[in-house]
Amino acid sequence: MTNKPVMIASGYLPLSHRRGGGGKASEGWVLRLPIPSLAWLTCLLPLSSFVFCVVWSLIYNFEDSTFTHCKVPNFLPSISAAIGNYKTQRLVWGAAIAVHAVPRFLFTSMYRKYYRDVLSKRAQRLASVACALNIVENIALIGLTFIPSAYNYAIHEKCFMTFMVTSELYMVLTCILLTRYREQPADNVENRSLRLKYQLLAINMVSFALAGYFFIRHNLHCEPGVYSLFALCEYVVVLTNMAFHMTARWDFHGRIVCVDQFGIDIS
Repeated sequence: MTNKPVMIASGYLPLSHRRGGGGKASEGWVLRLPIPSLAWLTCLLPLSSFVFCVVWSLIYNFEDSTFTHCKVPNFLPSISAAIGNYKTQRLVWGAAIAVHAVPRFLFTSMYRKYYRDVLSKRAQRLASVACALNIVENIALIGLTFIPSAYNYAIHEKCFMTFMVTSELYMVLTCILLTRYREQPADNVENRSLRLKYQLLAINMVSFALAGYFFIRHNLHCEPGVYSLFALCEYVVVLTNMAFHMTARWDFHGRIVCVDQFGIDIS
């Protein structure tokens, strides 16, 4: 029987193909995905669900979602209220985070290999720390998603703080690694990705500081709208974090991930 090429996903592969060096040819399925497309999809899942949850809360749960202990008018719900206080929003956000978590872990593995290729040997331990931070960040995001503050505030709060600390440290460390320890020359696309990382990091950190300021001000003075300014800064922090991870589409431009019954391979 002749093996004919079969088009699967974005390219052609014969049903009989080799995995690794010198492995025995075997038949089976293979899925090929351009990594830039996978990065877009991974970012689009939490982004679209986040927008849905905020808009849905504003339309159907406005008074309740913007209510605070101060009982002053506000115009935006906090993220925890928008994604965790109502059944519809919890289902949408939870489904998106659960599905996007798998490729997030995959990208962490890909970045570890990427760092081995482009960074100096003395930076490899620091690169391992960056990847570990990324894993913990993803786990903390899953935790705060599936353990809402209304169910267990203590665990939710710990997951949230872990997510914020690890996400900030990961972004800072990534920029440092790709600026100070890179040995393999970067092409124009990778340089563009690094510039965008720095811009997103700057916006993220300023927004994080402003969120803290407005939160404290709200609790001290109970001014109308101040809690909504805190919520708006929260939104920017989350959106810039999503965009930072999305820059993988430029770091891995032209690369393809292959998935089959033997595992995952990057080419």
